Amino acid sequence: MNGSVNGLLGGRVALVTGGTRGVGAGVARALVEAGAEVVVCARRPPDVPLSGVEFRAVDLRDRAAVYEFVEGLPRLDVLVNNVGGSPYRALGGGAGVGGGGADVERHVRVVELNLITPLTVSLAAYGHLKRARGSVVMIGSVSGSRPSPGTAAYGAAKAGLEHLARSMAVEWAPDVRVNTLVVGMVRTELSHLHYGGPDGLDAVARTVPAGRLAEPSDVGAAAVFLASDAAAYISGASLLVHGGGERPAFLDAATVNGAESS
Repeated sequence: MNGSVNGLLGGRVALVTGGTRGVGAGVARALVEAGAEVVVCARRPPDVPLSGVEFRAVDLRDRAAVYEFVEGLPRLDVLVNNVGGSPYRALGGGAGVGGGGADVERHVRVVELNLITPLTVSLAAYGHLKRARGSVVMIGSVSGSRPSPGTAAYGAAKAGLEHLARSMAVEWAPDVRVNTLVVGMVRTELSHLHYGGPDGLDAVARTVPAGRLAEPSDVGAAAVFLASDAAAYISGASLLVHGGGERPAFLDAATVNGAESS
């Protein structure tokens, strides 16, 4: 493994689920720079190899495969539950009573990927993490605390993930710390699919108080902090990584001189 940039995680072993691109890859890079030995797992290898990162092919939807893989690791100090995501899936309903089964299953799979899979990996990793007095970092989303039209199952799963982390932090204390990064909009290689081309990305970025979308490295830096001894007394917490959130819509609707207010 490459040498540490800041040494916060020197000598530790970290696992990032779904860490082959986007936010997950950014987290994996940050962990390497902090001195950790990093393993990422997903069904397919990264399109662009990640320097200093070991890739292991695992179907994270296969619970038996997850347990076999995680329990087979010689050591684990840090688990980052990054796997997740969802395509646009409106709550369209079914075709009458008894219909719409396929539609329901699509939403169920989203919940399984974003909530059940992190729970499964965490349970499989518990023995390692307890021995190491390690930590879990959940990659949550602002969608878990706001309406998410088009991705309702995803938002519901992320809300559940944040609650799971808080409960897990209490049950596993004091041996294992568990926290959540509540992530806002991130500029990744797939951002154009959600926000359009450069003009769309710039327009969306202007809605963020920080004036830009997050970079994967921003999320990675926050993950390193929560996994490190610098956060030794932080557990059951939710750290907002969203650039200040969203400008309230009523501010744009209000009159400039404040003549109308309530």
